[in-house]
Amino acid sequence: MAKRKLGILTFSDGRKRIHDYFLKTNKDYLARLTEALKKTGELDLVVADKIIYTPELAKTQAETLKCARVDGTLFNFSIWSFPHFPVIAAKNGQEPYLLFAHLNPQIPGFVAMLAAGGCLDQVGVRHKRLWGDVSDKNVINKILRFSRAASVVNRLRGQTCGIIGGRSMGMYVGAVDTRQWQNQFGVDLEHVDQLEIVMRAEKIPESSVGKAFEWLTEKVRKIEYDGKALTPDKLKQQIRFYYATKEIIEEKKFSFVAIKCQPELSEYYVTQCLSQAFLNDPYDMDGKKEPIPTGCEGDLDGALSMQILKLLTDSPVLFIDLRHYDPADNVFVFGNCGAQATYFAGKSNDPGKNLKDVTFYPQVLYFYRGGGATVQYMCAPGEVTIARLARRDGKYWMAIISGEFVSYPEEKLKEISPEWPQGFAKLFVDVDELISELGANHVHAVYGNWVRELKDVCDIMGIEYKVFSGKSLPH
Repeated sequence: MAKRKLGILTFSDGRKRIHDYFLKTNKDYLARLTEALKKTGELDLVVADKIIYTPELAKTQAETLKCARVDGTLFNFSIWSFPHFPVIAAKNGQEPYLLFAHLNPQIPGFVAMLAAGGCLDQVGVRHKRLWGDVSDKNVINKILRFSRAASVVNRLRGQTCGIIGGRSMGMYVGAVDTRQWQNQFGVDLEHVDQLEIVMRAEKIPESSVGKAFEWLTEKVRKIEYDGKALTPDKLKQQIRFYYATKEIIEEKKFSFVAIKCQPELSEYYVTQCLSQAFLNDPYDMDGKKEPIPTGCEGDLDGALSMQILKLLTDSPVLFIDLRHYDPADNVFVFGNCGAQATYFAGKSNDPGKNLKDVTFYPQVLYFYRGGGATVQYMCAPGEVTIARLARRDGKYWMAIISGEFVSYPEEKLKEISPEWPQGFAKLFVDVDELISELGANHVHAVYGNWVRELKDVCDIMGIEYKVFSGKSLPH
């Protein structure tokens, strides 16, 4: 992923003689700020070439940063500045906005930020505020968090999500309002029938299928053929369906997708577990690739949640069901019918390190008569952040959860469904509260702690969120 692009505008006093008097001070503080941010190596800074002390400069400098396609804009306050300048800049620049004041009791940059913030509130411009010294790592980290969140919001705009097949099994998460998505997230939605997968799969070259089949046979720990649900021909059909789906995504330029699968493909052909696992992975049978966030069972709200996490972390995202809570071990059990990225088996971009812990089991025929392989493993241990967009009476909100995946002996997998991939997590939540309020059965996870950034993303989008917290207690 390209570096987050942050624009910086610096404001000054509207009286030219005072502006000139404090010009060196303003430049010195700006230099300290930019130097501290450059040292992080995370940002591509676009700094306005003029310090703003007239309405015209407020407009033109903001427009320049917008034309440079910054992800967000930092309003820099070192001295007193006229508060209408930031309003003009905000109305002509690239949102979202972070107001930052350098603390110096002898020069009222802090006062300028508060005055500007009040004016922005009056005209309805959402913004965040920060103050402190750039030598403080906490200050720099907060600017970085804002930049990450801003880039998610702006990079999401203009993207297209592909819904392949439509709503699955009566699940409301597979039916969304395209107007709401466009207005709230800037995302378009395009429908493709599942028949496209079937028809295109017939035309996949046998050479490609054979090469992928050999690769999988070599890399995965074991393939448990049973002669019914899982045969070499069934696995090859799943490979064809994967390549067909990948072809559709590339042709349509989809940024992320949701695939229905059930019941048509799972009943009469094969399940799409292989497709969804490797679409979400940073590699496939042909080498390294960009992960394509892919929701199972036509889950559009889930796919959108996954794309937000992907844009935030630049890493694969896990699609999982909250399957069970085990009060004896105080552990949540996550598992789906086989559509989890294999990345989570070993937390590596090297497929060999992950796939050595992956087993292909026969799909459960009484659920999925088409058969095929499940992609089974146990999620590797590590700190995780779980998120889920949901709708309450048509209004979006996000559930945010922190915790960690933990390891168990392999026998633990048999308690739920031994054929399916699973993750066992200790979550820092109140169990009753989480189960009572979670807005879907599917949730989505990435390694690491991204709670603060997700809160910022929601603030920028104007979406309510709830960070579930508290001691995890058994029933």
